[in-house]
Amino acid sequence: MHESSTVPVNLDEIFSHLKRNLQIKEIVYKILSQNVINQTAQEGGIIVTAQEVQAEADRQRHEMRLEKASDTLAWLADQMISPDDWEVGICDRLLTEKLAESLFAKEVEKFFAQNRIQFDQVLLYQIIVPTESVAQELFYEIEEGEISFYQAAHIYDSDEKRRQQCGCEGTVYRWQLKPEIAAAVFNALPKEVISPIQTTLGYHILMVEAFIPAELTPQRYQEIRDRLFQEWLTSEINYRLHNQT
Repeated sequence: MHESSTVPVNLDEIFSHLKRNLQIKEIVYKILSQNVINQTAQEGGIIVTAQEVQAEADRQRHEMRLEKASDTLAWLADQMISPDDWEVGICDRLLTEKLAESLFAKEVEKFFAQNRIQFDQVLLYQIIVPTESVAQELFYEIEEGEISFYQAAHIYDSDEKRRQQCGCEGTVYRWQLKPEIAAAVFNALPKEVISPIQTTLGYHILMVEAFIPAELTPQRYQEIRDRLFQEWLTSEINYRLHNQT
């Protein structure tokens, strides 16, 4: 919204809408986040160059297939922002990336080493049913070969999505599992069907398809770095909110 005339509502109406829909806190948090990022980057001498902004703008245009300048201007008009607004937004995101790397690049390997076990992954299948009697019956039928694990999940699982996927939960980290589930899963053998375990969700029958040992891949590096950065940013914002003068 470079100019109020580009939008058929005024700023007061926008602000009122945000308040009515309980979105003010989210917006304020984002503004405070950017303020903290800008101040910290300035103190650390971290900048984003015009060339970097241009390169990112070109990348985005290519990704969205905005081949002509007129296509880009039409897209910006549809987003109700000016070219300057777009470039400022790109600059903010690049600055955030640079600051996160500056603050936490050296901490990632240390964090990964200290928490390596939590980054072990497993390709997991499970069936969740509401009662112990059903869970035990299914477990025995699977063990005796009367029905396959996948068939049982497709018919009996309490979750529609999991039924459609024949019990497949996909690849999950150890830390994403409840402690009692994680203990059983990571002590099992591949393809072993684990006897029913009760949680607040019901009775779980589990099967491990494969174990994936923790490795500091580029994707995991970024996940850890971003996690550390967000924790730091939240702490900084909370400090400022509770220490206003």
